[in-house]
Amino acid sequence: MKILIRFFLILLIACSAVGISTSCSDDNNCSMGGRDMINGSLFSIEPVDKKVVNDTLDSLTVTALGTDSIIINNQKKVHTLSLPLRFTEEVTVLLFHYDYKRRPDYVDTVYVEHKNTPYFQSMECGYTMKQAIQHIQVGNGKVKGTVRMDSIKIINPNANINGTQNLKMFFRFRDRTVN
Repeated sequence: MKILIRFFLILLIACSAVGISTSCSDDNNCSMGGRDMINGSLFSIEPVDKKVVNDTLDSLTVTALGTDSIIINNQKKVHTLSLPLRFTEEVTVLLFHYDYKRRPDYVDTVYVEHKNTPYFQSMECGYTMKQAIQHIQVGNGKVKGTVRMDSIKIINPNANINGTQNLKMFFRFRDRTVN
């Protein structure tokens, strides 16, 4: 009888140890992935030979319409961007301010229509949101046309965490050799 009681005690301790060790796993690192972003590079087209060249903005502030969020705050020498999309709606409106303090009306508006798809990641982390661009449009919101931005081309519609290019953003050509 003593042998049977010892066997059950050893079995109970072993099962408890296995249960505790597997339930306290550190493999549930939910923050490692980060938030999916849309990534874009800036370009312009030379008017004479129609050659696509890399572009750089001297200063850029990006805000989200309808919020007090500043996504990019007066960044200098901008040639690539990483921008978030809204989780709660399927349209994100971004305002590109080129001289935020001195000329607050010098702004382009980018309308991004996207599909939000909840994705179950794990029991510990819950759901994340997969986002894919459906349509993108540029305008300045007040009058037809734009201030600086000419057009945007979608290269890869899926927002991502690895920096894969989603957009090619074309700006009006400025001859930098002329002062």
